[in-house]
Amino acid sequence: MRSTITGTARLTTVHKLSAAGLTAAAGAAALAFAVTPGQAAETPSVAVKPVAWTTTDLGAHDHITQQATTTAADAAAAKKKADAAAKAKADKARADQQAASRSQARTPAKPAAPAKPAAPVKKAYADNLDGWIKESLDILKSKNIPATYDGIKRNVMRESTGNPRAINDWDVNAANGVPSKGLLQIIDPTFKAYHVEGTSWDPYDPVANITASCNYAADKYGSMDNVNSAY
Repeated sequence: MRSTITGTARLTTVHKLSAAGLTAAAGAAALAFAVTPGQAAETPSVAVKPVAWTTTDLGAHDHITQQATTTAADAAAAKKKADAAAKAKADKARADQQAASRSQARTPAKPAAPAKPAAPVKKAYADNLDGWIKESLDILKSKNIPATYDGIKRNVMRESTGNPRAINDWDVNAANGVPSKGLLQIIDPTFKAYHVEGTSWDPYDPVANITASCNYAADKYGSMDNVNSAY
């Protein structure tokens, strides 16, 4: 049947549906291929197939996780053990040091060694009659043998005039083979009998001669001061 509108044919219902379908298809196609001039059409997306997880995969994952956890725990335990050992070592060193300090404090200090007595200064005497008499007097005093400077010098000057090498070779003693010798003219037997310890055994030694003669005079006359002639 034709439409009452001039130049236009009237469509049936079936024809209308078909036309609508074509129009929709054409629109979709036009939309699909509508691109910016000079730009290529996008490549259609490729669908990714999902990965299927199995119980084996899950078990392996759990094992790895558990192993990592165990390793971390072991490291923490080792560090804790090392820290404890270091602390124990430091505590022991501190305790040893304190014990050493206490021991040192308890140890009595050694008494200082007694100072060695100073060597006695030897008195110097002149090497002459004055010095010989003075040295002999110091020895006589230490032995409690009486004598004075004047008594000794007086007798020395009479017997030898101060010559320590004087010898009498003409008197009775000389005739008997025992001449008198030295400053105070003493014979050898008397010198040996009255020799004073600490002096020389040489009768010509001035100090030894004076000391032995004074010892003899003290025994026979009470002191050399009491001798005024041959004795």
